[in-house]
Amino acid sequence: MGDKEVKEEEQKGGFRASMFIFVLSALDNMGFVANMVSLVLYFYGVMHFDLSNSANTLTNFMGSTFLLSLVGGFISDTYFNRLTTCLLFGSLEVLALVMLTVQAGLDHLHPDYCGKSSCVKGGIAVMFYSSLYLLALGMGGVRGSLTAFGADQFDEKKNPGEAKALASFFNWILLSSTLGSIIGVTGVVWVSTQKAWHWGFIIITIASSIGFLTLALGKPFYRIKTPGQSPILRIAQVIVVAFKNRKLPLPESDEELYEVYEDATLEKIAHTNQMRFLDRASILQENIKSQQWKVCTVTQVEEVKILTRMLPILASTIIMNTCLAQLQTFSVQQGSVMNLKLGSFTVPAPSIPVIPLLFMSILIPLYEFFFVPFARKITHHPSGVTQLQRVGVGLVLSAISMTIAGIIEVKRRDQGRKDPSRPISLFWLSFQYAIFGVADMFTLVGLLEFFYREAPETMKSLSTSFTYLSMSLGYFLSTVFVDVINAVTKRVTPSKQGWLHGLDLNQNNLNLFYWFLAILSCLNFFNFLYWASWYKYKVEDNNSKVNLKAPLKTVGERKQDEEEKKDMRVKARESSQTSEANTEGPSSSDETDDGRNSREWKHR
Repeated sequence: MGDKEVKEEEQKGGFRASMFIFVLSALDNMGFVANMVSLVLYFYGVMHFDLSNSANTLTNFMGSTFLLSLVGGFISDTYFNRLTTCLLFGSLEVLALVMLTVQAGLDHLHPDYCGKSSCVKGGIAVMFYSSLYLLALGMGGVRGSLTAFGADQFDEKKNPGEAKALASFFNWILLSSTLGSIIGVTGVVWVSTQKAWHWGFIIITIASSIGFLTLALGKPFYRIKTPGQSPILRIAQVIVVAFKNRKLPLPESDEELYEVYEDATLEKIAHTNQMRFLDRASILQENIKSQQWKVCTVTQVEEVKILTRMLPILASTIIMNTCLAQLQTFSVQQGSVMNLKLGSFTVPAPSIPVIPLLFMSILIPLYEFFFVPFARKITHHPSGVTQLQRVGVGLVLSAISMTIAGIIEVKRRDQGRKDPSRPISLFWLSFQYAIFGVADMFTLVGLLEFFYREAPETMKSLSTSFTYLSMSLGYFLSTVFVDVINAVTKRVTPSKQGWLHGLDLNQNNLNLFYWFLAILSCLNFFNFLYWASWYKYKVEDNNSKVNLKAPLKTVGERKQDEEEKKDMRVKARESSQTSEANTEGPSSSDETDDGRNSREWKHR
């Protein structure tokens, strides 16, 4: 590569390239969040699902969307580069939106009301579920690759100054998606609920198409990393080789473990002493060639250790995302039976999430311009505070949000039972939404940055997708909680009615469900503290150039070295004994054996 090409490559990336990504993030999230908060009403009013099935269908759809982000992450790490992956799944997303728009716009593709929990069947059901889960695949694939692609535009290794820019990137991509979401939950939701559902879907389809076109136009400005070896294959190799070598003794020094330094462009990760049983995968046995499935490098083993250490952190955020699911299902249903008037304007119930979004749109710039520079002076950390500290703050706030949600529901239900014609104002819900919005700002950005920074070079997209995996499991867990709690409380309550039964919220005990989640969130926070304190941050191997000169030794060679060292220690001891005997004077011909034995005993 010539000097001119190198210079052109260095000029790529940065915030100039990120602007195209921010545009897609805003336009795509405009539709994504609009669907997230309003589809429960579409399922309930147009597709004729009952209350709990509407909520469960939405949470299953959202869970599938976030779960499928792993597919996008895996493909962009292994087969296609991240830009190609984004555009590929983006085309699937647009196709699904077109199908959803057609079904919403044609009355003969709507089911008739049947009075059952679900009324969709036949060809209507095929089109409904095909478009819904094709949309989940498209949106999930984009989310699995877009964030990592944006972060690739900042290389903190070649330019340490870009470490701060990378930390800022995660805040700005959240801000861009927040601004798009504000338009989605106000303008798009109003069109969908007050005009016609298909008009809302048309707006979302056009916006997403423009977003992906913008992303494609930015190609000359991007730093595009080529995919590497399959991360799943690398993980499997470590597990298999470690199991094969399970009976081998671990070497005394980690310098005796196998590592390759021929390719200086590959990231080298320093050895850690956690989960040492995996280190057996890096033992090069005698008479065995250094090849895949026979021995793994220290870096490859450390990659598996990093992912293993990440799993408890990921699991600790699932409950918070279960709480998030309630704000997009039951809280929207709460809002639909409250006073929606703001002066002469009627606010659509699904637009309530605009409250935390407005808070976030103000707090993110304040956080970036004031808190982060102040915190950097104290902590000397590029992000101001560590990623896990941000996550911890978010978990605490989510527990507070659920507690307040239960209190507000008691007030709403009591007024609804007392005088249904005079419900309390919709804006009582703003308290729980606002607090959870701040929690989401801390946790979402903290997790994205944590999983990207800590991930091995070959697993950036897959690891970043763990954030969405946590969301997915949170949504699926919400469905499980609703079904289980309904089943259990139906048996133990005197009324023999579940907490979340039927269609009438005034006859339910939604507040108890919120408080149940608040208690779980508190317990989960202490679980998070334990794993966060146990977690060991990744450290790159800075001594690779020195280690390059050190020859690697097999198990047999190490045993031979140990025997040679033992012989040397014996010879050294004998030499010191002879030296001491000489310093005590010349040996006498008439010296007795007892005298020699006495001197030897003293030396020992």
